[in-house]
Amino acid sequence: MVLRSTARRGPPTEQGAAEVIFALLAAWRVELCLLAPPSALGVWSYLHFGPVCAGVVVILLVLLVVGPAPNRRLLGRALHAANVRRRLEMAFRSLPGVLSDRPPYLTKIVRTKVGDRVELGLRHGTSIEELQRAEAVIAASLGVRGVRLVVDPSRHDHVTLSITRRDPFSSSTPPCPLVTTAHFDAWGPIPVGVDEEGEIVTLSLPEHNVLFGAEPGGGKSVALSVLVAAFALDPTVTLWLFDGKLVELAPWLDCARRFVGPDIELATSSLEQIRLEMDERYRYLLDRKVRKVTPGDGLGLHVVVIDELALYVAGVDKKLASRFSDLLRDLVARGRAAGIIVLAATQKPSIDIVPSALRDLFGFRWALRCATREASDTVLGSGWASLGFSAADIDPARRGVGLLLHEGGTPVRLRSFHLTDAEIGLISDRAAQLRCDAMNEKNSE
Repeated sequence: MVLRSTARRGPPTEQGAAEVIFALLAAWRVELCLLAPPSALGVWSYLHFGPVCAGVVVILLVLLVVGPAPNRRLLGRALHAANVRRRLEMAFRSLPGVLSDRPPYLTKIVRTKVGDRVELGLRHGTSIEELQRAEAVIAASLGVRGVRLVVDPSRHDHVTLSITRRDPFSSSTPPCPLVTTAHFDAWGPIPVGVDEEGEIVTLSLPEHNVLFGAEPGGGKSVALSVLVAAFALDPTVTLWLFDGKLVELAPWLDCARRFVGPDIELATSSLEQIRLEMDERYRYLLDRKVRKVTPGDGLGLHVVVIDELALYVAGVDKKLASRFSDLLRDLVARGRAAGIIVLAATQKPSIDIVPSALRDLFGFRWALRCATREASDTVLGSGWASLGFSAADIDPARRGVGLLLHEGGTPVRLRSFHLTDAEIGLISDRAAQLRCDAMNEKNSE
């Protein structure tokens, strides 16, 4: 019985050994392919010319390949990608359940400033949810700070695995480019912050509106001030400032056509004036048979900035609050083609504070640190937290870090530029002078 049992296990053992060898060869395939040419050339030279010549030939070949800097960088990227691929494949084999038998396949590996970005395809019979539950196991297997799955809403068989080896926002954010900008064109992209890979994130706001949301101290006013600075530096932009706290937007008072504090009656009448301006612009466009305001028509943009939106739409005077909400909804809904941009910030844009008919009209959303996943979804839109985009996961100590949903269609994790009080003072003085010069030039004509 023992002999028969041993004989039966013989072929599987040999097959298992062959599988192990094949797996090792597959795991180290890139390194083996890189070593194969110099090894083959060395053996050929050794057989025909002896060991000295073989050594010289191999050394010259290696120097020829790795000598030029572009070749070294290319080789380094290839070896790094091979190492990441190998370690990920080992990590996937250690996952529980069906993922160990049908692990994701790797389609692309890109090295970033803080780690790696890996494109994964899911095999038949597996799901994104199973892979999301295994994030902690993958991170532990790789020995990295963390991993995060970024889901493509349009493809449920494809995900991006973001590998973080160090905190992308541990170092200080680079200075905001607007600090040294003499003049800014508001029709162009506005630099607003730095993403996880150290790249500058920009926003193009003509024909778009932005809703900011965060818990108290989350940094929404910091992010908002960067956009206000950009618009202030364009003298063709008309600024309408609504500041529920009266102090956040005060540095830009000299750049604004109208500055409104926590006065709901004055705020409502100001919105009515803006709506009249919008209607007048549409009559102007109709007369010229054009569909929208453009940079060359000389009309300029009107930018409505509202900090502490909840004070105006959910205030004590319900009648005026409802009127303000209706007027603002009209501006957000119809103002895009008329060159009117609305930037609104609030701590909690939930339906009991900000009516959904108004909130849902904002195409761009910027969620900074939120207390819960539900609050994050309230800002970004329902379902983003389940796809791995939750502002509740942001470290409270990382003020200014948030998720921006804009042109790309998928939230981008970034840290907004931070303007100090001194820098805001410099920019606002420069912007006020630009507007004064533009006014004098216009009057002289």
